[in-house]
Amino acid sequence: MTDQDDSHPDAHANHPLAVSAPAVADLPPPELRYRRRMTIPQALREAWAAREITRSLAERSIRSRYKQAVLGFAWSLLTPLILMVAFTVLFKRVASGHNLGVPSNVPYPLFSYIALVPWTFFSNSIGNASTSIIGNITLINKVPCPREVFPLSGVAMAAFDAVLSLIALVVLFAGFTFMPRPTSYWVPLILLIMLAFVVGTSILCSVLVVYVRDLRTALPLALQFGLFVTPIAYGFSVIPRSIRGIYSVINPLGPTIESLRRTVLYGVAPQGQYLALAALGATVYLVGGYWLFKRMEAGIADIA
Repeated sequence: MTDQDDSHPDAHANHPLAVSAPAVADLPPPELRYRRRMTIPQALREAWAAREITRSLAERSIRSRYKQAVLGFAWSLLTPLILMVAFTVLFKRVASGHNLGVPSNVPYPLFSYIALVPWTFFSNSIGNASTSIIGNITLINKVPCPREVFPLSGVAMAAFDAVLSLIALVVLFAGFTFMPRPTSYWVPLILLIMLAFVVGTSILCSVLVVYVRDLRTALPLALQFGLFVTPIAYGFSVIPRSIRGIYSVINPLGPTIESLRRTVLYGVAPQGQYLALAALGATVYLVGGYWLFKRMEAGIADIA
């Protein structure tokens, strides 16, 4: 009779010495699980508090890039200068019979170079930021800091190169005896809109590359495509009027580059409607990109 009771499936379950299987023993109770709720203002305060880390990362990257380079900081000038020469030969001469939207009283090298400086800043920022997290994953796992300092340091590095490239712009102004127009006081506002767009897209790309590795190959192709769909070698007027509005929101670089030309080279005010749409688009990129970055940063250390 005892053997029959022991063979019953519920016999051991009710035994006082029976041990139950720990089904969810490894998981903490829901009320003890850690959830960090962060608002955008709080995240911005933390990022600002870590600004010295951003500066140090950017300085380290700049030193390592140019330390053993023969030409050193001259590489910051070469990229926009080479593109300017190529555009001057291909677009100004080969396409001389077509309307490129270039005023006759503005030298074409100045017309193209003043657009190549912000474009190079944007392109370098995306390139630096897209590899900033993956390239510093060991540091990310050791140093407690806001993760956005890494793509921001890439933007700071690109800004350093952009400032150096302005040396060639000053030389071009002197060489063509062409002075910036009095309406250049618009430049700080234009640069602020451009900076918002660059920072937003750089932060967004930096975290997307962690989750979608194919973007590391796709981004250089996208930047090459963007070089020709952005009014750099030609004027903003070449873009069909019917799509200029939506184009200004999608690609704020177009209206900001055109605004730089209008204020610095042409001596007229920016086109308000397109610059306003560019500001709207840049704000969406900045806020949306930063919000998405903070949402996805929790899994960076595990995935990267």
